[in-house]
Order: sequence, then structure tokens, then C-alpha cells
Amino acid sequence: MTRFLMATVLMAAAMTSGAAPAKAAAQCAPRADIIKALGAKFHESEAGRGLINPNVVLEIFVSDEGSWTVLASDTKGQSCVLSVGEGWDSPTITAAMPGA
Repeated sequence: MTRFLMATVLMAAAMTSGAAPAKAAAQCAPRADIIKALGAKFHESEAGRGLINPNVVLEIFVSDEGSWTVLASDTKGQSCVLSVGEGWDSPTITAAMPGA
């Protein structure tokens, strides 16, 4: 629960001003800002990605400590945090990657 609250605060801090609803503002921000925050605060880097549709990419970021974040990023450079958690087991994603 603490990780979720910290991620929400990070996303709110990374938001630029705009007319987005308050709930969406706490979870969405420019992709570059979210990635920077994930690296700085949680030491997470990209572990995998896949297309949701031609305009949206699902991205998974993980840390060596096992924290993880799932983002949906659009072609306009906006990302939204879909989920966060702890205890990531990376061998399962490596096996699913093409060419692995």
C-alpha cells in the first residue's frame, strides 16, 4: 500500500498543469517524467513492453529489489500508471520475450 501511495504522489508531482480530472491527474503524466521518477525513486527500469493497440504500448518497469510498475503509454507521449507492486519474478517475463 505504501508503494501505491508513493507512486500516486510521484505522478501528481510529475503532472504538468492541465484540465484533466483530479483522479486521472494523480495517475497520468508525460512519459519522460514518469520514467525519470521511477528510476530516481524506485530504481526501476524497463523490463518489457507490448502493443495494446497501434496507439498504446503496455510497459513493465522493475527494480532489482522486486518493485514493479505497469504503464500504458500513448503515441502522444502521455503515460498512465495501471498498477504497482512488489515481489516481481523476472524469469517469467524473460521466457516470454521473443528470441529469449
